[in-house]
Amino acid sequence: MKLKNIVVGVIMLLFIAPWVGAQEFSDPVSWKVSLEKESETRYNILIKATIDEGWHLYSQKQFGEEFVGPIATEFTYNNSEETFTLVGDTQEPDIAPVFDPVFEIDVVFFEEKAMFIQPIDIIDASKEISVDVFYSVCDDEKCLPPETKTFTVDVASGTATKNEAEITEDDLEKSAALTIDIQGREKFESAEEKEQSYLSIFLLGFVGGLIALLTPCVFPMIPLTVSFFTKSAQNKRTGLVNAVMYGLFIFIIYVILSIPFHLLDSLNPEILNNISTNVTLNIIFFVIFMVFAFSFFGYFELTLPQSWGAKMDDKATSIGGIVGIFFMALTLAIVSFSCTGPILGTLLGGSLTSDGGAWQLTMGMGGFGLALALPFALFALFPNWLNSLPKSGGWLNTVKVVLGFIELGLAFKFLSNADLVEHWGILKREVFIAIWILCALGMALYLFGIIRFPHDGPRRRPPLGNIVIGVASFAFMLYLVPGLTNSSYANLKLLSGFPPPLFYSLYDKDTEAPLGLTAYKDFDNGMAAAKAEGKPVMIDFTGWACVNCRKMEEQVWSREDIFQTINEEYILISLYVDDRKALSEEERFNFLKPTGGTKRIKTVGDKWATFQTVNFKNNSQPYYVLLDENLTLLNKPVGYTPDADEYLFWLEKGLENFSSEVTP
Repeated sequence: MKLKNIVVGVIMLLFIAPWVGAQEFSDPVSWKVSLEKESETRYNILIKATIDEGWHLYSQKQFGEEFVGPIATEFTYNNSEETFTLVGDTQEPDIAPVFDPVFEIDVVFFEEKAMFIQPIDIIDASKEISVDVFYSVCDDEKCLPPETKTFTVDVASGTATKNEAEITEDDLEKSAALTIDIQGREKFESAEEKEQSYLSIFLLGFVGGLIALLTPCVFPMIPLTVSFFTKSAQNKRTGLVNAVMYGLFIFIIYVILSIPFHLLDSLNPEILNNISTNVTLNIIFFVIFMVFAFSFFGYFELTLPQSWGAKMDDKATSIGGIVGIFFMALTLAIVSFSCTGPILGTLLGGSLTSDGGAWQLTMGMGGFGLALALPFALFALFPNWLNSLPKSGGWLNTVKVVLGFIELGLAFKFLSNADLVEHWGILKREVFIAIWILCALGMALYLFGIIRFPHDGPRRRPPLGNIVIGVASFAFMLYLVPGLTNSSYANLKLLSGFPPPLFYSLYDKDTEAPLGLTAYKDFDNGMAAAKAEGKPVMIDFTGWACVNCRKMEEQVWSREDIFQTINEEYILISLYVDDRKALSEEERFNFLKPTGGTKRIKTVGDKWATFQTVNFKNNSQPYYVLLDENLTLLNKPVGYTPDADEYLFWLEKGLENFSSEVTP
């Protein structure tokens, strides 16, 4: 025993010494198990989880398909018929599903605390009850490998103790074998995080507003409204001020439309993402956008009730002054809804899926309102510009039909969101792209004058503008065609994030390694290959249920230069930290944590999750490490890096450092 204590101390020093002051094991959930008597034979096993701020513990219900959704919490009991019998399933708090930003699907998760209750009927109160808790937790950026905690419950006292396995000499040897002697840590410093700017969403809203200006609902209003203000006012200055106030009120009205979302955001920050990704709402958006599209095509007119616009117009006329001008601006917002509504809907759907929440929506709505308001103020300042405006005519209907094709394509994006969450399989990637190809082709044929819609005038030679945009639409269609193939050209980088992911495909995909790469699933085997081939190693700490891992593989690794660099210059070792494949009895052991306690290593995932935490003091995925055959770091390990250029630079810097070590 004395020798064992010495060895334990040495092992802990080996683990902790290189990382004094560094990040330790992260275990954001503490568990407490107890037994509550309900009747003579009926008891409740109470399992209470206390969760650190910012972390999520997931429900027992699995929402996503295997390897896509979060790891569900599981409870296992030594259900011996001689001791007790289970009464129903383990009960959990009744929480409505919300959007999880890590997995991008609706899930049930718990924050701060959660109580799980398992009713049982006791048969023999003299025996103990064993409870296994299997769980994984995530925050808004990463997930930790799954853990298993075991508790023994004494029926007589109702108390439970956490089981800590006895550490044997064999356990200590296998624990030590998980530790590798990493060299060169001191060379690399932590990278700084970047802040996201609202400028892009503001500019997107501004562009949307400019497009709305060119629709038949808004464009004819510009000269009419400006002329009204300049001619009806008592003097030129008053007319100018009124027109500017009119434009200002348009801007304010669209900003005001975003205020309710700030109230929702303050009540629950997740609710905005939930709105944009909820299956039912996405289907509703799909139907609405289809209706908008066919309205734009001219098959029917879609407007808000005329009484709304008439009432606002009456108020503007009767009240007059600044308040009257406000109601005039509100009247414009209402009567132009049939043209601005679809554009605003697109802006709404896009803004609410981003991390900025309601503020990004406000920036987008502000940009939209500013673009609509500017012409009224500018043309009031420079009334001679009105003469340079093109006359209203058939070109406005052309703009509307083109928007109809765009709305048609966006409608299927909403349906695709619902399809991905529910895994219906009706809009696989190739089907989605085929629909967009048809939309692009239809737009081109319309602009070339080959197909017509109800509000189009007599057939005539298409103007130059139609031909230019039609050619662009046809070129876009040709760009989409490779997306139908099972080739390296199917990625369509310019549309990343719009079509379903590459793995959601009609084609059978190779699942042995990402993108068909050669990847070792064992660290020692991978290092042996690196020594034999004289190449550096890239360790890919990943997980089957890691969404950001899939994003990196499909959106970053798939770029040709990055793919070739990984495939030709590195030995790839992919270690899955949530792989529940059981280790053989000879490979299993009890790991002594540096922070105290033990962890049972009984699955492949247990082994590699512990390997990552012990050696790199990080337990989130994805996590990438570059090493040479002597276990020297070649660059600072990185996590999720969606910027492909940045990731390629990181890979190339590792190769440069490897070359300098090989050839001094």
